[in-house]
Amino acid sequence: MRTIRIHVDLPLAAGIETVLPAQAGEHVARVLRLAAGDPLTLFNGDGSDYTATITSVGKREVLVRVQDQQVVDRESPLRLTLAQGVARGEKMDLIVQKATELGVARIVPLLTERAEVKLDAARAEKRLAHWRAVAASACEQCGRARLPEILPAQTLPVWLASLDGDAAMRLALLPEAAVSVRELRAADAGALLVVGPEGGLGERDVALLGESGFTGLRLGPRILRTETAGLAAVAALQVLHGDF
Repeated sequence: MRTIRIHVDLPLAAGIETVLPAQAGEHVARVLRLAAGDPLTLFNGDGSDYTATITSVGKREVLVRVQDQQVVDRESPLRLTLAQGVARGEKMDLIVQKATELGVARIVPLLTERAEVKLDAARAEKRLAHWRAVAASACEQCGRARLPEILPAQTLPVWLASLDGDAAMRLALLPEAAVSVRELRAADAGALLVVGPEGGLGERDVALLGESGFTGLRLGPRILRTETAGLAAVAALQVLHGDF
């Protein structure tokens, strides 16, 4: 029997009875068509799953009782940050979804030299909320009990300036780079992986990354699309240094 996991932005504890947030309640009642007495698993990102039972389903709210708490350890030993040049439309959703499934700990949407996506303050805030919802949905599916941190979209220079003292291995995907994944040293302090948008990283981007200690990384002889490249690199890093 498939376990139904629902992310809720609520404090949870064994023995409590609580009303599901409106969106989660609507999903449970109208999409999944669950009823009173049906079991489900809740999580709020604190690293635990909470088994629960629906006690009532009303027109406006769904009430559940939490039975117990189970600590979940599905986080990769490789703390990996994916700094992704913001891609157009559903491509960015796909990247966030699959990066979450692959165990990425942090996602940084980057506005780079050749970025085709322009975000004003209002749109950036909406996109951030949307990406976080995509990540939460991916955690429901893949069993993670901690959500990846998704930072607000920011320019490459601003992000690089925030890395002072970060000892993680620094990598940037560049088709012309000489270093392959197999040649990388151990990533005991984690890894920062930069991926350009559809148009790739520009000359200024590459120069800034070099000045900040990033090593160019090549993924074979073929040019990969932005929605493929980062995910392929993440999977390779998980094989070498993570939990694959």
